Amino acid sequence: FIKLSGSIFGFTIATGGAARLVFGYDSYGNTCGQRNEQIEGVRLSGLDQTDKKYVFFLDPCNIDIVQRKIKSMALCVSVCPDEELKTYQDLKRFAVHNGSELCSYELAGHKYPSLPERFDKCPKLPVPPSKSLPVFNRCTPVDISCYAKFAEAVVTFVSDNSVLHSLIAGVMASKVIIVGLCLLALGDDLICRRFLKAVCFSVAGTSILWWMYIDYRLTEEAEMSRDNAQVLLVYAIAATVFTVILLLLMLFMRKRVALTIALFHVAGKVFIHLPLLTLQPFCTFLALLLFWFYWSLVLLFLGTTGNPVQNEETGLTEFRLTGPLQYMTWYHAVGLIWISEFILACQQMTVAGAVVTYYFTRDKNKLPVTPILSSSLRLMRYHLGTVAKGSFIITLVKIPRLFLMYVHNQLKGKENACARCMLKTCICCLWCLEKCLNYLNQNAYAATAINSTSFCTSARDAFVILVENALRVAAINAVGDFVLFLGKILIVTSTAFAGVLLLNYQRDYAEWVLPLIIVCLFAFLVAHCFLSMFEIVVDVLFLCFAIDTKYNDGTPGREFYMDKALMVSYAKIWYTGGI
Repeated sequence: FIKLSGSIFGFTIATGGAARLVFGYDSYGNTCGQRNEQIEGVRLSGLDQTDKKYVFFLDPCNIDIVQRKIKSMALCVSVCPDEELKTYQDLKRFAVHNGSELCSYELAGHKYPSLPERFDKCPKLPVPPSKSLPVFNRCTPVDISCYAKFAEAVVTFVSDNSVLHSLIAGVMASKVIIVGLCLLALGDDLICRRFLKAVCFSVAGTSILWWMYIDYRLTEEAEMSRDNAQVLLVYAIAATVFTVILLLLMLFMRKRVALTIALFHVAGKVFIHLPLLTLQPFCTFLALLLFWFYWSLVLLFLGTTGNPVQNEETGLTEFRLTGPLQYMTWYHAVGLIWISEFILACQQMTVAGAVVTYYFTRDKNKLPVTPILSSSLRLMRYHLGTVAKGSFIITLVKIPRLFLMYVHNQLKGKENACARCMLKTCICCLWCLEKCLNYLNQNAYAATAINSTSFCTSARDAFVILVENALRVAAINAVGDFVLFLGKILIVTSTAFAGVLLLNYQRDYAEWVLPLIIVCLFAFLVAHCFLSMFEIVVDVLFLCFAIDTKYNDGTPGREFYMDKALMVSYAKIWYTGGI
């Protein structure tokens, strides 16, 4: 699949699509900066544009917002106009002095002022000064305000709306604090690995927030201060609710979450022994960014690849994929889904391999120097087919779901209630199936890391283990997901709490709302990345624990591999007859 995807990239280069995107082409199908071949049926094609390296639009402000392109004749020119040209006499002077003719090729530069075709085939006056882009060789107006017609309403709103202006000013004034709090959020995920500390922190933070709110109400009378007091009140109420939920969770579910807490405790040890695990989200995100950049570049190349076709509305020449070639775009779209899922699956397999190595090494002092690197090498040597098959199964489910979502959006307001209900039901069922398969795949990767079996065999073994431990799986998923969700909330609230303290200390900052929203969003993204990694580690540990208890009973020769904390928790559950 990747070879065929790469051949699409090669096809766009071989057929000139990449060159047309990078160097630009005129409205007659000529690529700027090179010699061109005659296109049958297209006049003024096949010109030698070697000395004309820049694309110039006669009316650069004529933008089709829906189609996202400029509806203007394009020409290849040797020099972009660097000054404003107000009359046709100025166009003539520019053509004579610089050798760059800004009207259609069939018009002579020294005759511009007297030609009747000048109104249709010469640039719209006045011609704004422009300069070429660094890479794509397009003459771009220095004043780009004409490209922002669709943003005029936004600009007017910003300039006229005092509230929005105040919010933006607040963000600019507190940008240093925002950066500092974002860095703080990167370390806050460590708090969630100690549940009791989280409760103590939550109680203390709630008390301080209420104290700050009362202090604001008693000492400040300005209108802006009253707004900040309202912000403090909202945070104090939210912190109170969060603290109450934590206390109730510890009070009523302390026995049922024993195994989950033990797994969380061992997961914390895993991160201590394997610190490179914390870098996995960054590596995966970097790999996804590189792939998405490549995918977007090829998509742009495809937009300028194909056969020359004359636009019936404008009469300009465009390049479009026709016939069987148009399916290359769909093939490329499938590649976006499958390869993205493949990269995520590689992360899961790498983490699973490292955690399995940790769990089944009795003496933790004899762990490999870099278990993450060893796991990555095993993945590339033995298990690429496994993650390819697992990610392909997810792709097969995700594609119809995305297609149904597209159909639902296209038919919004047109379909009847029954059809709308059926579409939503299908989308929901496919989403649930995708989540179940994702969970089964993750456990299949862990089984592959343990037994070095193929994907289907590993998926079957993992499914059997999960069914045999169904009650434990339900308890761990229910309680564990809820605790991890509370962990995300805790990271967000602790970062927001630090922000409130800093902004309260520096009372020159009038606006708190938008800076705190920005910080909270960043903190949630950080929490989601790191706690999702934590969740993968817990799930792999549970599968290792289930296999360990299935084949070992603690007798000589069949000793458990599990950590002492996990063994104590297992013994308590076994003696009390719990799950």
